[in-house]
Amino acid sequence: MNETLTNVPAQAPDLVLQNGVPTIVSSGRSEAQPGVNVMTGDERLHTISVLVENQPGVLARVSHVFARRGFNLESLAVSRTEDPTVSRMTIVVAGDDEAFTQMGKQLLKLIDVIKVIDHTRDDLVGRELALIKVRVDASNRSEIMQLADAFRAKIVDISEETLMIEVTGKGDKVDAMQRMLEKFEILELVRTGLIALVRGPKQT
Repeated sequence: MNETLTNVPAQAPDLVLQNGVPTIVSSGRSEAQPGVNVMTGDERLHTISVLVENQPGVLARVSHVFARRGFNLESLAVSRTEDPTVSRMTIVVAGDDEAFTQMGKQLLKLIDVIKVIDHTRDDLVGRELALIKVRVDASNRSEIMQLADAFRAKIVDISEETLMIEVTGKGDKVDAMQRMLEKFEILELVRTGLIALVRGPKQT
């Protein structure tokens, strides 16, 4: 049975207790979705989804909430969802748990924010993508290509002096690929940050 928290600000009326866990169900938009855990446990790293209206300036407003409270964003990925009017921000953030709780409530005060979901306790499928441009010559080209094959990465561009490698997977796989290529000369590197969905029927 749900129990309304007594210290919930008026701007976040849908923050309730479900099985003793503070839960944001929705924020003034259509049907409430159950099972949305918010800021629980003692973890220092949180993977969260923020569903927002697909409107100009939303990213800046959400980022400002994190910046104002001194959170360091480890990664941030933003895209439209299956609903073209809604965007999903997948954020990996490090910070103090108590402050993180307050930050979640502050996010829900933003008019464009629909839902805030903490995936700390969820079973996720998460992926990152990186493009890495490496300087090559005749002496190391084949070694780099074999390395890419070992990581199940793709060679997406070849020139006389460079190879561009696309690697997709969990963050530690991308990190390992980067470390292995550092003995060669990495000319440029770009990463997407984490994107994730919850396994099974539970909504992310």
